Amino acid sequence: MKKYSFKILFAGAFIFLFSLTSCIDDLDTVPKDNDITLAEDLFKDPSAYKQVLAKVYAGLAISGQQGPAGLPDISGIDEGFSQYLRQYWLAQEVTTDEAIIGWADGSLPDYHNHSWTDGNEFIRALYDRIIYQITSANAFLRQTTPDLLDARGVEGQLRAEVELYRDEARFLRALSYAHAMDLYGNVPFVTEEDEVGFIFPEQISRADLFTFIESELLAIENTLMDPGTNEYARVDKAGVWSLLAKIYLNAEVYTSQNKFTECITYANKVINAGYALEAEYEHLFLADNHMANGVIFPIAFDGLRTQSYGGTTFLIHAAVGGSMSPADFGINGGWGGNRTTSALVDLFEIDLGDLQAGLGPVSTWGLVGNATPNGWDGPDVTLHETGTANVFETFVTLTDGEWKIRENNDWTNNFGDTGADGTLEPGGDNMVVSAGAYKITVDFNANTYTIAPIGDGRALFHTDGQNKEIEDVSTFTDGYAITKFKNVDRNGVPGADSSGNFTDTDFPLFRLADIYLMYAEAVLRGGAGGSEGMAVTYFNDIRMRAGNPETVSSLDLDLILDERARELYWEGHRRTDLIRYGKFSGGDYVWPWKGGIAEGTATPGHLDLYPIPATDLNANPNLTQNAGY
Repeated sequence: MKKYSFKILFAGAFIFLFSLTSCIDDLDTVPKDNDITLAEDLFKDPSAYKQVLAKVYAGLAISGQQGPAGLPDISGIDEGFSQYLRQYWLAQEVTTDEAIIGWADGSLPDYHNHSWTDGNEFIRALYDRIIYQITSANAFLRQTTPDLLDARGVEGQLRAEVELYRDEARFLRALSYAHAMDLYGNVPFVTEEDEVGFIFPEQISRADLFTFIESELLAIENTLMDPGTNEYARVDKAGVWSLLAKIYLNAEVYTSQNKFTECITYANKVINAGYALEAEYEHLFLADNHMANGVIFPIAFDGLRTQSYGGTTFLIHAAVGGSMSPADFGINGGWGGNRTTSALVDLFEIDLGDLQAGLGPVSTWGLVGNATPNGWDGPDVTLHETGTANVFETFVTLTDGEWKIRENNDWTNNFGDTGADGTLEPGGDNMVVSAGAYKITVDFNANTYTIAPIGDGRALFHTDGQNKEIEDVSTFTDGYAITKFKNVDRNGVPGADSSGNFTDTDFPLFRLADIYLMYAEAVLRGGAGGSEGMAVTYFNDIRMRAGNPETVSSLDLDLILDERARELYWEGHRRTDLIRYGKFSGGDYVWPWKGGIAEGTATPGHLDLYPIPATDLNANPNLTQNAGY
């Protein structure tokens, strides 16, 4: 029977606290190993409580006891693959239109093929990791009950700190149970109230697990520290509110009852807690992103202290290959695995027609040249009035070439830029431009012009040498590469690990832009307590921060889903989002290589839940498999 051992690296020794699993063995013998300490001895040191809690947090970031390999927390899979975030990311992203991985390790291709079974070792590794994390939190809670604290004489300030630690452990347990609920549905259920002994945990229904998670979070929301006042990467009230908003947004999937009003309530609490959007989108995903605004709860990584082959070490290394320079990403080499599909790329195309429709009346002025759609012979690309006399503008897609400005499709009155200094002269030199979409503004009051590229700053793609479409999944240069996560700070300085192996980049599990979009969706789905006007404002704030000129005056649900992809791609949300929209399985929405076919195909509805791994199903007679497996 599979066993999970929870150990804490403390004062150079492994301290064995407890061991829990689907089958929980009795711990009534005294260890003989000199490096193993019983709980009653461990907690004689007041500092131990915080160090043990640190291990519970660290379970989200590391994969074993010595890092990066050699003493894993769970067995049955390579330790590099077993890390929590790495497995969660694979399950949430590689199964969708946002990511594809070229490696054929074991059953890994089953993810983008939508062909997994209950024997898939990656699904099992994620399940085991979630159970391990829940086990760790339960163990901490079991060792810090009021009775035990009384017996140990824990009083005063230390007692208050330990009670706070307990609430943080309850959050971490709720977080992992929320992942289990989302991914697996009906799972084995154990809390600190269950006796340590030889038991087979009962299976809890998805709806009942939702109720438990909700009750835990509501119980601690007012006892945790205020937003922004806890130590970095430790949870506070805003983290609890964010998780509540997330489960409420998806409650209809989990319980068949919508809780969009509750989602709005808790999204508002986060929004009103003093957070702000980070001014530069890319700063959210760099080695110094602990300085970025808008991050509510991260998984913290440190290239020297949390070494593993998962987490952002995996996200950064595995996304680098082809003509990409590893040094630009603060690493010593790329692993050439992860890319995206054309479905995500296409979401970033700017609709110039919509932008043109919002311009003022047509003027007599226009753009001409071999860079324009109709060449030097015209007709010219029309400039529009702006409401300011002698100031005109347009949106246009240009090719590599030259262009000028003229009136009435005639050369009698034309302007160019002699000296390429942004100043217009009558009959001046042709202006040179590279291919792209632009907003061009002409001011004849000052005889100046601006030509500003149009795009979305979140479209962080490496295209040099990459094919947009994927013909061969195993070929890294098929599919655009993603440059979102980097192990350099905003000044370009690499992370602390001089070897370039391990990264300092934290992973933003909850951040403000996600909350904005949850609020907007819940409003459109009928939740009370919000307004569509504020939803539009939040939506446009996100777009304007990215430099996307396509602001909107109204919203619809598909627009929000697409914006979630543009804002949150590769952050572990996409599978859950597509399921909520009814677009993950089935044929209503297909993307390249969905179902293992280049053009994509419909897949069975039971895939909206992962299977309970066969290993646990066989070990625990109280478990029933999810339908369809």
